[in-house]
Amino acid sequence: MNFRVTFYSLGSLLVLLGGLMATAAIPSLWFMDGTFWPVTGAAAVTVAVGILSRRFWGPVQKELSYREGFAIASLGWIVAGLFGALPYLFSGNITSVIDAYFESVSGFTTTGSTILTNIEALDESILYWRSLTQWLGGMGIIVLAVAILPLLGVGGMQLFRAEVPSPVKDRLLPRIQDTAKLLWVVYLGITMAAMVMLVLADMPVFDAICHAFTCMATGGFSTKNASIGAYNATVQWIIIVFMFLAGVNFSLHYMALRGRLIRYFKNDEFNFYLFLIVAATGFVLLFNTLLLPGDQKPGALPGDSIRHALFQVVATLTTTGYGTYDFELWPYMNQVLLLILMFVGGSSGSTGGGFKCVRVLLIFKHAYVQVFRLVHPKAVKHVKLNQKIVQEEVMQSILGLFALYVVVFCVATLIMTGLKMDMVSATSSVITCLNNIGPGLAMVGPTKHFADVPGIGKMVLTFCMVMGRLELFTVLVLFLPSFWRR
Repeated sequence: MNFRVTFYSLGSLLVLLGGLMATAAIPSLWFMDGTFWPVTGAAAVTVAVGILSRRFWGPVQKELSYREGFAIASLGWIVAGLFGALPYLFSGNITSVIDAYFESVSGFTTTGSTILTNIEALDESILYWRSLTQWLGGMGIIVLAVAILPLLGVGGMQLFRAEVPSPVKDRLLPRIQDTAKLLWVVYLGITMAAMVMLVLADMPVFDAICHAFTCMATGGFSTKNASIGAYNATVQWIIIVFMFLAGVNFSLHYMALRGRLIRYFKNDEFNFYLFLIVAATGFVLLFNTLLLPGDQKPGALPGDSIRHALFQVVATLTTTGYGTYDFELWPYMNQVLLLILMFVGGSSGSTGGGFKCVRVLLIFKHAYVQVFRLVHPKAVKHVKLNQKIVQEEVMQSILGLFALYVVVFCVATLIMTGLKMDMVSATSSVITCLNNIGPGLAMVGPTKHFADVPGIGKMVLTFCMVMGRLELFTVLVLFLPSFWRR
């Protein structure tokens, strides 16, 4: 483990983060919210610490090893969360260090859980910074740095592997920094399209910028207490479309922009993702129609019920976490269905969190093959994805991750119940943070917040956010003593 290259790289990330943090001064000046000096001071401190770290540990002319890649990917999120909390603290919008760190990590990990009780009381610069942290975290602040680290004398291949631990990767270009740049161009282009569409739908420009950031990041932070429910039906339909796009593998978007639209429907994961949305929306509508009294059905028109059901399904599956309706008013069957979707998450190579559709699909296929072999023990049958045989080591990795996922979920839930949270609140709080969703149920439901969670519980949930964002292995490998030995 080379600490010099690790801390030099973290210093470079802080310089980049501080520069982006300084852009929060623009809305501060525009709206005259009085936070210009606090946010610029936070940016200055971040840049200064980054420069000092680079000067003390650099210059570095060494390619990253896998160990350093894992360390930077994990520590990068922790460090970004620490310094990302400074604008909240310096501006006085959040006074507790634990709360500010929780909010910051929730932003960078695109979780969307919040300790804030009145979002509309925040200064505009802080609303912008909250949204920007999610936009950066959406594609990954580490992947963003991959595109520029080679210019600083540090390679990036290992960072990309650690940041995007998907079982099936599409290597779009031979050089990893070109791949990162390409993904960011697609990401930026779709974000700009979302901004324009939202403005055309009569959303205020500032709100459109913030929501385009958090929508494409599948983050869920909003500028309104009522989330997307504060806007008209046209805005809600636009958000549904862009949440859906954000939950799709971005390499497929790249292929579509090159005229290969058919690649969407030739992709098994995309078809499974689409099936889940259609099926889950159908079940939500059915259960609401059969089990809800007429005066409790969401919306006055049939189209309103469809919109609210589809919106909540897409927001949950893509792990965005927006809301237009309090789904705790729905039948318990629909609430359980949404909890199941929280575990599944978006597609691999998307900005969504969760276990990922491709892994769930492969587990189902693996189970089918095992049952088939019981009936036909001499038959040769393999798990396939996109007409290609999935290697056994890939399946072992997925099953190992699933087992670890269950263990982390159970341990974290036990801790939360030990802090005297009720079972539903404890369980859903862990689910929503581990899968980077945002709202849960009961005391952390869609119309509530995490402010009442005990301080220790907030730190446990913060750790769950980071582990969920980096998909467990990248973080937990740091706890192996052999990892730190040379």
